[in-house]
Amino acid sequence: MATFAYRAVDQAGREVAGSLTADGRAAALDELEARGLTPVAVEDSAPAGARGRTGGRPGKVSRATVDAFTRELANLLAAGVSLSRALSILSGQAAHAAARRQWQAIHDSVADGDSLADALARWPASFPPVHVAMVRAGEAGGFLDLVLEQIAEFRSREQDLVGRVKAALVYPVVLAVLAAGVLAFLMAYFIPRFSGVFEEFGGALPWLTKAIVGASRFIVRNGLAIAAVVAVLVVVSRRALSSESGRRTFERMVLHTPGVGTVSARFALVRFCRMLGTLLGAGVPLIAALRVAKEAIGNQTLSDAVDRATSEVQQGSSLSASLAASPELFPPSVAEMTAVAEQTGRLDKEMVRLAASYEGDLDRRLRMLVALAEPALLFLMAALIGLVVIGMLLPVFTLQELIR
Repeated sequence: MATFAYRAVDQAGREVAGSLTADGRAAALDELEARGLTPVAVEDSAPAGARGRTGGRPGKVSRATVDAFTRELANLLAAGVSLSRALSILSGQAAHAAARRQWQAIHDSVADGDSLADALARWPASFPPVHVAMVRAGEAGGFLDLVLEQIAEFRSREQDLVGRVKAALVYPVVLAVLAAGVLAFLMAYFIPRFSGVFEEFGGALPWLTKAIVGASRFIVRNGLAIAAVVAVLVVVSRRALSSESGRRTFERMVLHTPGVGTVSARFALVRFCRMLGTLLGAGVPLIAALRVAKEAIGNQTLSDAVDRATSEVQQGSSLSASLAASPELFPPSVAEMTAVAEQTGRLDKEMVRLAASYEGDLDRRLRMLVALAEPALLFLMAALIGLVVIGMLLPVFTLQELIR
C-alpha cells in the first residue's frame, strides 16, 4: 500500500485536496472516481529516495525542451504512432541527460499502466498542473494529439508575450541603472577631488555647492554602512514579497499605479482568456477550467476576482455576469462579448479571440508606456547630473572673489 496526495474537483466544481492510501496509482484514481471527484493531480507522497525509478527525481529541463517534447509528441500521435512507441522515440532522441531521464520515466510509467497525465504529474517542475489537466481531458475525450498541439501553441504564444514584455522593459531599466551609476561616480569620486580646490581658496560657497559637497562626504564616509542598509532593504523586501500579504500589497500598488496598473491588468487578462479558451477547447468543464486558468493570471489580487466569478457561476450565474462584477480585470466589453459567446456556444473560440485582441492592445499600451518612460528617465537623469555639475561650477563664476 502507498499513500497518494491528490488535488481534484468535486461535483460542485470546488477544488479539494487530500491524501489516500491505495495499492497503486490506478487504484487511487478509482477511489477518487468512486468518491465523485475528478482528479487534477495524483502524486506518490513517499519520500523522494523511496520512489524508485518512477518517483520523479528532481531534474532541470528547460522550457524550450519541454515545449519541443510536447509538440513532437503531438506530431507522432497524429501520425498514428502509439503513445508508448512515441515516448520511447523521444526519450532516445533527447539531447540532455535530465530530459532523457524524465522522458524515459514517463515512458516507463505509461508502460506500467499509468495514464500520460499521471506520468507527467510526477514531474511538476517540467509539467505544471494546467498542462496535466489538459492532457487528462485529452485522454478522456480521445483527442490527445490535438490537446498536446494546443498546449504547445499556448506555451509558445505565452513565451512570446512574456518576451515582448521583458524586451519593452530593457531600455528603461538600462537608463535607470546608468543614471544611478553616473551619480554614484560623481558623488564618490569626482566631487571629493573637485571640492578640494574650493577649500584652498576659502570663502563662502553657494548653498547648492555646500549641499552637494556635504552629501558627497557623507556617502564617502559612510559608504559601507549605506551598502549594508541597501542590502538589508533588498533582503527584507524579497522576504516581504515572498509572503502572501506582502505580495498582495505590492500587487495592489502596481494595479493602482497610472499606466503600469492598466498594462498589468491587460497582461493578466490575456493570459486568463487564452488559458480558459484552450482548456474549454480541450473539453475541460467550465468550473474546472476557471480554477485552472486562474493559475495563469500571475496576480493574486486579480485571481481573487476570478475566484469570486467562479463561485457565482457555481451558484447558477452566467459567466458573463460573473465577470462583469470584476471590472478591474474584465472590462465591460469583455463581459458583453462573453455573453454573446455563451448564447452561441462558442465560448472557447471567443476566449482565444479575446486573448489575441487584447494582446494587440497590450502591445500598444506597452509601446506607449515605454515611449513615455524613456524621455522621463532621460530628463530625470539629465536633471540630476546637471544639478550636480551646476552646483560644482557655481563657485567658478565667483572665483575672483574667493581668491581675494
